Amino acid sequence: MSDFKLVCPCLFGLEGPLADELRKMGAADVKPQNGRVIFDGSAEMLARANLCSRYGERVQVLLGNFPARSFDELFDGVKALPWERWIGRKDAFPVKGSCLSSKLASVPDCQSIVKKAVVERLKSHYHLSWFEESTSLHQIHFLIMKDNASIMIDTTGPGLHKRGYRANSTEAPIRETLAAAMAYFLHLRHDSNFIDPLCGSGTILIEAAFLALNIAPGIKRNFTAEKWNISESSVWEHERERAQSLEMRDAAFSAKGFDIDSAAVELTRANAAKAGVSDRINVGQRSIADFSEDGDYGCVICNPPYGERMLNMRSAEEIYSTMGRVFAPRHGWSYGVISPDETFEKCFGRRSTRRRKLYNGMIRCQYYMYFKEK
Repeated sequence: MSDFKLVCPCLFGLEGPLADELRKMGAADVKPQNGRVIFDGSAEMLARANLCSRYGERVQVLLGNFPARSFDELFDGVKALPWERWIGRKDAFPVKGSCLSSKLASVPDCQSIVKKAVVERLKSHYHLSWFEESTSLHQIHFLIMKDNASIMIDTTGPGLHKRGYRANSTEAPIRETLAAAMAYFLHLRHDSNFIDPLCGSGTILIEAAFLALNIAPGIKRNFTAEKWNISESSVWEHERERAQSLEMRDAAFSAKGFDIDSAAVELTRANAAKAGVSDRINVGQRSIADFSEDGDYGCVICNPPYGERMLNMRSAEEIYSTMGRVFAPRHGWSYGVISPDETFEKCFGRRSTRRRKLYNGMIRCQYYMYFKEK
């Protein structure tokens, strides 16, 4: 099958890192948009993006865009797409989607119209009156925004943030894709001395190790499109072998994680072992008040508990104040802290060197970054 248009949705704020990594993978015509990146690629690129993307949420095939100001326009636009190219006579093709700022505002009604249009197209191609939908899944997604419809088929299955190493987590885990991006924004090195002093279930530690060692985050999981008939099965095998050949297991990266909760310490150890990076991560029980740097250079990233998640605001602000005291400005050391608290810098005691607006789930946050200038 020839190249086709692909879409990779992402958390708001991660469009830049996602576009950058897709270009490095070899994707063509990469175009960042709000909350997603569009690019061109073959079946090999489809597999590569699923296996290797750290910052994307899923990979979708973009079948078409067209105006959809009425149900008739939506039906005709969907029916005109080449569904038989993707969906076999026994394949399952459920529909879900969303409508934003459009005349067509009812998602259930739009789901019904899209499904009916796909069925009518496949009926005429396969000469069937009924589809059993008993074999491989082809999840159809639609996005109707400002009266324009985008129609996609999902290739991923469970979101790309589901790396497979976090069966259990602490009360308020950070999303894996966001944790990876926090390491990216702080320019994590392959030989970094890395610390997360509030490690929770270990997500930031593990994602930092994946990034530093160039381990494909999806290497241990499977994807919906692996069961599709769009290319030779060897494509996925070849892309897995390619990803493994690019790992940097000899890099000097090492990490330490600490948490005041002993259960979190044990959970981090278990998750790191499942992720295959336990040899790079040492974990211990320690309060943030006892934090200290070790070495001439290092990188510290953490996701402290805050009022909307776990603690009351007074307790959270006490942690911010303690961090400001123990994260002393020092050449060779960088610090990154994510928080939704608008008073963070005041509590911390210093203005950040740089900051970025990011989202931790649905919570709008700022990522505060501190560097010691020469």
